[in-house]
Amino acid sequence: MKHPVAFVGAGPGDPELITVKGRRLLREADCIVYAGSLVPESLLGWARPEARRHNSASLTLEETHALLKEACLAGDRVVRLHTGDPSLYGAIREQMALLEKDGIPYEVVPGVSAVFAAAASLRKELTLPGISQTVILTRLSGRTPVPEPEALRSLATHRATMAVYLSVQEMETVVSELAFSYPPETPVVVAYRVGWPDELLLRGTLEDIASRVKASGIRRQALILIGGVLDPPDDPEAPLRSRLYDETFSHGYREAKDRV
Repeated sequence: MKHPVAFVGAGPGDPELITVKGRRLLREADCIVYAGSLVPESLLGWARPEARRHNSASLTLEETHALLKEACLAGDRVVRLHTGDPSLYGAIREQMALLEKDGIPYEVVPGVSAVFAAAASLRKELTLPGISQTVILTRLSGRTPVPEPEALRSLATHRATMAVYLSVQEMETVVSELAFSYPPETPVVVAYRVGWPDELLLRGTLEDIASRVKASGIRRQALILIGGVLDPPDDPEAPLRSRLYDETFSHGYREAKDRV
């Protein structure tokens, strides 16, 4: 085995939102095993035409592992291509465990997660002074259970910026859990297929977003963003202004000045 298996985060969908390292590994790969249900075919455009490509959408864990193992033992450069960032709901731990069991080396290359791609598309900052300095990434409990202390209703008590993954199909439940702490006028954005050609940013409030989602027909591949940072006051001054660039604030690279 000359080369480790590379778990590569493909980003949210835009083929240009892959890291430089991830793109290089794709270009060098002899074998690519990709999550075809979520990773667009356009990402494979970075690969060499002769590279072998395997869509893992219909494969089991063991079948996927067999592909990685066979190619790696043959001395091939192998890329396991995941959507977004593989460390977030990526189901990579069980894959890495099997590689470790067989003594096969691997590495992980991070990717751009949908929450950050959505913020970029919205041109919003997720952490604003005076509104929220915390971002919670979570999901609604479903076939994959969520530990009780991490229930959505419990996390909502912080009133922080929240990104809810893998839950849009239960939008009414999401809203009912959040409504225990967030007021009905709280801004909400449902970001559908961020980075794909058919990207849709569905805006609303906690009060009306469930009906908007139902009318849109969105049932999967969407991220839910909640929080006051999505619709801050228009005034660019305090309390939203960062102290970092405030002329009255000193730090290691600049002395404070009197504001004119």
